[in-house]
Amino acid sequence: MSAEHISILVLVAMFVIATVLPVNLGALALVGAFLVGTLAANMDTGTILDAFPGKLFVTLVGITYLFAIATNNGTVDWVVRVSIRLVRGRLVAIPFVMFILATLLTAVGAPAPAVAAILAPIAFGFAKQYDINALLIGLMVAHGTQAGAFSPISVLGGIVNEVVSDAKLPSNDVVLFLSSFAFNTAAAVVVFCLFGGLPLFRRVATAEDEETEKEKSSLRLTWHQALTVTGILVLCVLALFFDLDVGLVAVTVAVVLSLASPKANRGAVDRIAWSTVLLIGGVVTYVGVLQEIGTIDYIGTSVAAIGAPLLAALLICYVGGVVSAFASSVGILGALIPLAVPFLLQGELGAVGLIAALSVSSTIVDVSPFSTTGALLVANVQGMDRQVFYKRLLAYGAVIVAVGPLLTWLVLVAPGWL
Repeated sequence: MSAEHISILVLVAMFVIATVLPVNLGALALVGAFLVGTLAANMDTGTILDAFPGKLFVTLVGITYLFAIATNNGTVDWVVRVSIRLVRGRLVAIPFVMFILATLLTAVGAPAPAVAAILAPIAFGFAKQYDINALLIGLMVAHGTQAGAFSPISVLGGIVNEVVSDAKLPSNDVVLFLSSFAFNTAAAVVVFCLFGGLPLFRRVATAEDEETEKEKSSLRLTWHQALTVTGILVLCVLALFFDLDVGLVAVTVAVVLSLASPKANRGAVDRIAWSTVLLIGGVVTYVGVLQEIGTIDYIGTSVAAIGAPLLAALLICYVGGVVSAFASSVGILGALIPLAVPFLLQGELGAVGLIAALSVSSTIVDVSPFSTTGALLVANVQGMDRQVFYKRLLAYGAVIVAVGPLLTWLVLVAPGWL
């Protein structure tokens, strides 16, 4: 049996074991990466460890550390009170405000993980204080980050256009952007209806109770909170406009806040989502080993070799969706579009439609808890037990992986109108 087949079987086995037994999937994945890499692919341990997502590790640790401090000193509660005042107590507006903010920020060029890292803790603050379904508000942030992800000036939009240009294929910036925007907006509407959004039309925060009204009437900041708000604003500016790493900036801000007020911020490190860090780090490491072995290329090449272009297009969309749910969307897009070139050049499929379908299929699944955006949601969740939230997000992500590529193929590829 080849290393590619062994690695796929081990991946399936890990998910079965983690589902049946109370064992962290990340720990299993690290063991799987070690065993498959050394025994099946003759990889040295240094190469295996190179697959560990150091950048994602720093992002998860930095953001959860910073917002643990913000929670401890009451800053998150203050942000919630200010935001509620801005929407005049209409709770139904909160999920849509989060979605629109996330869309605008990614559309103007901010990386989706950076936007999720900044908005998720604030959004979950609403969920906790006003009894809004945490899954609803988290998914509104996640889908918002992807709704604007393919604008002509966005990170992903630029990458896809560059890959398409290198492959000398026709492209259409507007179709690419509107496709992602439309699918993610539709997903957000479905999420709103399914996960408790409709009852919010009948709820107004100012009518909840007299105590909440009293808290809202006072928006004064302590100096600890003022310093924390300043730190978060610095994080936003440096990450969104100066393209600095959001994780490193978050750690720096958190350390500065800890030094400024060590007693007030005691215990914040213990509130870092270490189990989530292990989970995500282990799974992404295993996927990195799969890429090093050639499993991902093997699957993609096998799909592209199918004689029927329309069926091959559907399968490649699924490859993009499934793999991207566990790995970098950027890397997957860069690999899949060239794989589609051979049958695109035959002229039987519309290049613009297939590229849009591949792009949407490979990014709409970023709601998976194993993607950077999904991992940030799990790490920052409030208002719901983290393990419960993780399982529900995993189930939702599985549905998106199963349905998303099919719908994009049906709308953008099968009709042959693009």
